[in-house]
Amino acid sequence: MVIEESVVIHADRKKIWRVFTHLGGWKEWNRTALNVSGESDRMEEGRRFSFSLHGFGVPVTVEPVIDYLTPPEELSWSGRMYGVSSRHEFLFREQDGAVLVTSRETFRGATLLLAGPAFPESTIRKLTASLLGDLKGACEEIQVP
Repeated sequence: MVIEESVVIHADRKKIWRVFTHLGGWKEWNRTALNVSGESDRMEEGRRFSFSLHGFGVPVTVEPVIDYLTPPEELSWSGRMYGVSSRHEFLFREQDGAVLVTSRETFRGATLLLAGPAFPESTIRKLTASLLGDLKGACEEIQVP
């Protein structure tokens, strides 16, 4: 199963990257991934972090490891839960004076069919769109002097 969503953000790509990769700041803008903690305040290759998702009836704790970062263009994290492995990639591409941020999450595993009713694709898609919307709101926020 692949979940792919995108959003156009009218902000500097380096700013978007800083906001997204600063785990310590997620609590200020991210209403989707809650209770964030990590080995570092920033995303770093090879480091693990955790967050909880709400929307499945009960909170689900996710504990991925950062596979790679190519600032400010792309990053990927991966994890495994209930016999299902996932890889979540984020691409940050400049486009017509804005930035297209794409989230692509790929799920694989023998238990994927069994996990489907507990983790419906529509809910995962909604959570992904919400995360991207939260990022857009944080990065496009107008600063009042």
